[in-house]
Amino acid sequence: MANLILASSSPRRKELLQQLGLDFDIYSPDIDESVLEGELVEAYVKRLAEVKAQVVLVTHPQATIIAADTSLALDDKIIGKPKNKQHAFEIWSMLSNRKHDVLTGVCVAHATKTISTVVRTQVEFQKLSLNDMEDYWATGEPLGKAGAYAIQGIAAQYIPRIEGSYSNVVGLPLYETIQLLKAVKALN
Repeated sequence: MANLILASSSPRRKELLQQLGLDFDIYSPDIDESVLEGELVEAYVKRLAEVKAQVVLVTHPQATIIAADTSLALDDKIIGKPKNKQHAFEIWSMLSNRKHDVLTGVCVAHATKTISTVVRTQVEFQKLSLNDMEDYWATGEPLGKAGAYAIQGIAAQYIPRIEGSYSNVVGLPLYETIQLLKAVKALN
């Protein structure tokens, strides 16, 4: 496939897309990721994916752009990345012994067509003890991760089940991404 661009600096999205055997370049747009007042998580991730795609499409008008944004939601509240250890512990205390949603907005844009979708996966966390939190923080894995965890890493031991797309929780729902690519005729 020629002229496919992943609009992301996420190594996880890169790895996921590579699993599909696609040939693509990476271009990471710099956009404002602030949540708009009253914006729900589904609208937020969709908007950011669409903005990322359009920003890259302006500079690469002949390309097909894949853009995504992933957020966690608990009781319809967006749970971001931990600012520090205390914030990570607060996040884990909220997620502990509960289910939460991981939502990814995916947008595929081409000069003639732009399509986007939002994929939701429910993740269940076990009850986390203070020792669990201390041990997990010490690994360094939670840094820079929405919800302060990586399902594809050490945190998998704390997740008894998910309902939905595993690759969505990692950062790019592969099935839905391919369907969007097909819909814009980027795949033959």
